Amino acid sequence: MSTDPRHIVRSYEQELNQLRALTTRMGGLVESQTAQAIAAIIDRDAEAAQAAMEQDPEVDALEREVEGRAIKLLALRAPMAQDLREIVSTLKITSDLERVGDYAANVAKRSLRLGTMPSELSLGGLRTMGRLVQESLRLAIDALGQNDKEKALEVWRSDKAVDEVYTAMFRELITYMMEDPRNIGACTHLLFIAKNLERIGDHATNIAERVHYAVTGEMLPPARPRGAGAAPE
Repeated sequence: MSTDPRHIVRSYEQELNQLRALTTRMGGLVESQTAQAIAAIIDRDAEAAQAAMEQDPEVDALEREVEGRAIKLLALRAPMAQDLREIVSTLKITSDLERVGDYAANVAKRSLRLGTMPSELSLGGLRTMGRLVQESLRLAIDALGQNDKEKALEVWRSDKAVDEVYTAMFRELITYMMEDPRNIGACTHLLFIAKNLERIGDHATNIAERVHYAVTGEMLPPARPRGAGAAPE
């Protein structure tokens, strides 16, 4: 009995759409997790911190599900051209999203520790950095969901701003520690939090690069626009 080619095509498209939907869902969850983590530190919100940490297992589970479906598509459907680029890019994107979730959970955990330390340290730098990182992540996930190469390029170009705020924060916190040793504990947590946010920005840029490749078939230049003192790739 022969198989109707139209059925095969419909089934393949359904599988691709399911993969896209799961990846987009994972992106939305990670975006929410990051927002909760930033609220936890900026607003000293313990409930937001707990929510960010509790979302982490769901992010991990979605990564495993997407990975399984992508490997099945590669093995059974032999995709070509843009479909192949999209599926391979999806495997890498979900890995980036999982790492973003890990960093958000780490920010949330450290916010709880910081909450027990009375401190008059300014959080202005973190607030700015959190806003920039959230915007980059939002645009990267929008680019992913919409196959939008222009939004992907916008994220890629914005990496420099996050690096520059991180460098300024690093110097400021080191100065606080030198001026008063009593600040060392709180500033150490803030340094780790800032580094986690900087890494979230890097992974948002990774996602943007992979979206751009999936849509256009062209790799963006390996040297990103970087801020002074940025962490190496």
